[in-house]
Amino acid sequence: MMNQKFVDFMSGFAGKKLAVAVSGGVDSVCLLNWCKLAGMDIVALHVNHGLRAAADIETQYVQDLCKKLNVPCRIFYWTGEKPDSGLENAARDARYKMMTDFCQENDIYALLVAHQADDQIETFLMNLGRGSGLFGLAAMRRMSMRDGVRIVRPLLDVSRAELRAWCDEHNIKYFVDEMNFDPHYTRVKIRQNRHLISEKLGISDARILLAVQNLGRLRDKIENDVDKMVADVVDNRRAVFGDVFLFDLDPDFRLRFIGKLIQTIGGDKYPPRLNSLAGALSRLRGNCKFTLGHCTLRRLGARILVVPEGEKTTFRKKRHEKKHI
Repeated sequence: MMNQKFVDFMSGFAGKKLAVAVSGGVDSVCLLNWCKLAGMDIVALHVNHGLRAAADIETQYVQDLCKKLNVPCRIFYWTGEKPDSGLENAARDARYKMMTDFCQENDIYALLVAHQADDQIETFLMNLGRGSGLFGLAAMRRMSMRDGVRIVRPLLDVSRAELRAWCDEHNIKYFVDEMNFDPHYTRVKIRQNRHLISEKLGISDARILLAVQNLGRLRDKIENDVDKMVADVVDNRRAVFGDVFLFDLDPDFRLRFIGKLIQTIGGDKYPPRLNSLAGALSRLRGNCKFTLGHCTLRRLGARILVVPEGEKTTFRKKRHEKKHI
């Protein structure tokens, strides 16, 4: 029997054309089977990075499993030169790019990925160890956007143990990545020692997940407010507002606003890093002109201007500016 939270969540996607990222590991294999049992309209996407000896075997297994389930399957290969450093991040970016391109080209409503409850807890603890603020501690979103495609995580309420038990009970094969046991990785160290939080401190996984969910609601509220403020000041990739409008904001909110504004106008996939944004805000307390995130930022007197890098930085009075100055 499938997890009821998964069933309830996926009922909102009935009739939608969906893609499922399938690596061959237990999480994604279970997700694929559950989506099929739930009657979802799905296509499986698998990326062979060519980085491990078992990659071709796993690819063949995913193809065979999809054939058995009567699910369409698309295989992608990461070819070309691989970076000497940051290989894991590069592989993830390449994987998402191939899958999101497919989704856009084939009118897929959402891409389902198999991050589950243990991944969420591990992400929270990793970010806690880094001293992250609200946005890091809120961990992964149930739904997000990447390259213009909805990314959906239906398993964030389901434990790894439950997924493994279901596959074992139904004699469904899956692969285990040896990297999951390599203690050189921070996530693996946390995974191997996380039980101490419950055993020694009495803090259960359920309590950690509850904290993450509460933080996530607050994060979403702040992001919605920031999006509205950015939309209010941007006109044709140009924003002009008063210094009071910016510096009267709460410090954390101010950072999010200026980051989202630069991302929106500059057109980058992500906003600049927080330390760069903090430096920008410091400079904007006086008259200045500098570039960041493919934008030019200028302050003259009480007015602040943000435009795409290379465009003129002259202030042009517009009606909509009055409420921001």
